Amino acid sequence: MLPRALFRTVALAEAVTWTLLLIGLFLKYVTKTTDVGVSIAGGIHGFVFLCYAFTAAFTWVNQKWSVGTGLLAVSSAVIPYATIPVEKSLDRRGLLDGGWRLAAGGEQPVGALEKLQAWILAKPLLAAGVVLVGVAAVFSFLLYMGPPDTWFS
Repeated sequence: MLPRALFRTVALAEAVTWTLLLIGLFLKYVTKTTDVGVSIAGGIHGFVFLCYAFTAAFTWVNQKWSVGTGLLAVSSAVIPYATIPVEKSLDRRGLLDGGWRLAAGGEQPVGALEKLQAWILAKPLLAAGVVLVGVAAVFSFLLYMGPPDTWFS
């Protein structure tokens, strides 16, 4: 999967999970019928949020985005649905074009982040397993911490 397709897919998934979470919040706080939606959608959204942040950072390294562009892409997940206009803007400006430049036969990696990306691209199944375990570990820790509004109480 090329950077453009990967980024677009995960950006859309992040927006879809915002919808699920907002529906859950509506059911909990407006209709006061159930909080099951928040429990389920919150977990799904949290997981996809972390996957999006990783994907945005990974694409940032590959595409050699400026710091401002990279930070915008990563932070767009915080605002509901912002990943969609950010993705559209990046695509329109050609910032999602091309393949994985550090894949086998491509450019030589320079620096720690590029070397890590080259390793991930050379061993995608192993890397996917490591990334999923890492995201699951962060996700589990955040579940243990509870809802964000209770962290500092």
